[in-house]
Amino acid sequence: MRTLVTDGGDRPPPATAVTGHWAPAGTLPVPLVYWHGQYEGPVTLHDGRVLAAGGAGRLLEALADAAVFDPASGTWTETGRLHEARRIHSLTVLRDGRVLAAGGITGPQAFPPSAVAGSELYDPEAGTWTPAAPMAGARYGHSATLLPDGRVLVAGGNRLRDARTVVTLTTAELFDPDTGTWSPAAEMADARWHHIVAPLPGGHLLAVAGLAATGQLLPTALALCEVYDPRTDSWAATGALRDARYGHQAVPLPDGTVLAMGGGRSRSDDARFDPYGTTRVERYDPETGTWYDEQPLPWTRSHPRALPLPSGEVLVFGGADEAALDVGFPSALRFDPVARRWSPAGPLRTGRWAFGATSLADGRVLAAGGVSRAGSATAVFAAAVGAGEAEVFTP
Repeated sequence: MRTLVTDGGDRPPPATAVTGHWAPAGTLPVPLVYWHGQYEGPVTLHDGRVLAAGGAGRLLEALADAAVFDPASGTWTETGRLHEARRIHSLTVLRDGRVLAAGGITGPQAFPPSAVAGSELYDPEAGTWTPAAPMAGARYGHSATLLPDGRVLVAGGNRLRDARTVVTLTTAELFDPDTGTWSPAAEMADARWHHIVAPLPGGHLLAVAGLAATGQLLPTALALCEVYDPRTDSWAATGALRDARYGHQAVPLPDGTVLAMGGGRSRSDDARFDPYGTTRVERYDPETGTWYDEQPLPWTRSHPRALPLPSGEVLVFGGADEAALDVGFPSALRFDPVARRWSPAGPLRTGRWAFGATSLADGRVLAAGGVSRAGSATAVFAAAVGAGEAEVFTP
């Protein structure tokens, strides 16, 4: 008698040809960089280069290091350091080409976290940072979005509540690059951090899911979503996801809809291989304000990255099993929003999670930093192995 061993219910990968490939893109000057947040990873500058600044190093120490990647040479060069080390912060490219770094956590890993309100501006030509006006309050894990008028909307995040707990924020602020000042924006309908804000037609913004602090330790994943109107400076609740999620991705599609996929779910157990992950993929229709199901992922994937390709497809890559976070996934997938199906893409050279990614000016995709192996998957327990080599995907 033979025994069949299954994988707990995960679907087999799509049986189609693999497309696209990854190639080496130099080595980061910093040996290990965690980019856990949704907005702290590398950003593409107006001249086509890529800036990476801050993040977490060994033992989750906040970093002030910064480096620039040149796609033409495929090399990284150290640039001016941040004035304040920070992780789980935000980096936003402004219309004039400068980059705004805001908020985050500074110092070594500790509880309570040392959240900061400070911000600073990077000049790509000079390669230096200049302190800017601070926000009204400290926050980390917030979203930061460039508005059509050139201002930056920072929303949500966490800050200290007292010496033992944190509180998730509904507050939002606007940075005006012309005056270098911050001003209050309308409060969100729901407190959230580790969320994604995706653009919608007409300049509106969609805030998707995230986390909310509920006590001393474990936060709760959200399914709640809301829309921001920059013309009226107002938030309005909209349709909720079917699955609450965090550590997810949300990508705008050419037709104005938004695709949400990946992430973990808090305090749930459905006996799958990853009891805290979801394979469900959902698509938001701004006309109706509702989400509907798309073809699910073939397996759970938490903390991935997802970016649009010039073809209109979405590339999803990397991530990890939320139940352990020990091994970064090398696998990648492409979603065709017209055919509404997934197909395999060329795998990463190095599996990684807690990493950063950005679209290059020529349509390629850069993946950098992150953790390849951690915990019981390392030779020395808890001595995380960083994904030091960056890589570029050619569709």
